[in-house]
Amino acid sequence: MIHVVLCDDHAVLRRGIRDTLLDDPDISVTAEAAGYSELREALRHVACDVLLLDINMPGRSGLEVLASLRETHPAIRVLMVSMYPEDQYALRCLKAGAHGYANKAGDPGALIAAVHTLAQGRKYLTPEVAQMMADSLAEPAPELPHETLSERELQTLVKIASGKRLSDIAEELMLSPKTVSVYRARVLEKLKLSNNAELTVYAIRNQLV
Repeated sequence: MIHVVLCDDHAVLRRGIRDTLLDDPDISVTAEAAGYSELREALRHVACDVLLLDINMPGRSGLEVLASLRETHPAIRVLMVSMYPEDQYALRCLKAGAHGYANKAGDPGALIAAVHTLAQGRKYLTPEVAQMMADSLAEPAPELPHETLSERELQTLVKIASGKRLSDIAEELMLSPKTVSVYRARVLEKLKLSNNAELTVYAIRNQLV
């Protein structure tokens, strides 16, 4: 039996993933969490072979949680899940230590296959991600400006480009408006841009939104 824990702050999506996984008699969903604090508490009490971890969560982001888990629970295999396209986030997650990446909007059967692959001690790579990794090794592409951003800075960029106000972003990420403003300033500096309009154009050109 493969023991799986789900960590995703979207209850409806989490329920859909759980129902998909439970179609497989070899998979048991032992706990669900909406964020890092709930996840940390769950891992004290239940078995977990594979963790399905959402990238975009309030409070600590998925990549920040991943970094913590590598220190506290190194035996757990982590599958990052997201609605974001593979070409923007898959390699970022794998380089951060994830064992696989799956799109929540993709084929439900792929999630089951991914869980089995990780449980067998292997990494889960779709053909597209495997090709991207091969290309990056064979001929490393020049680093794009947004690839130097931290996870929080990248989230701030994407949300601003999606038309959200700083106060809305602060509420979603469970941060203070002042902190989000600092992230915005860092993004503008690193990308050498001047305002939100230029941020939006940059995000669209680089297919971040």
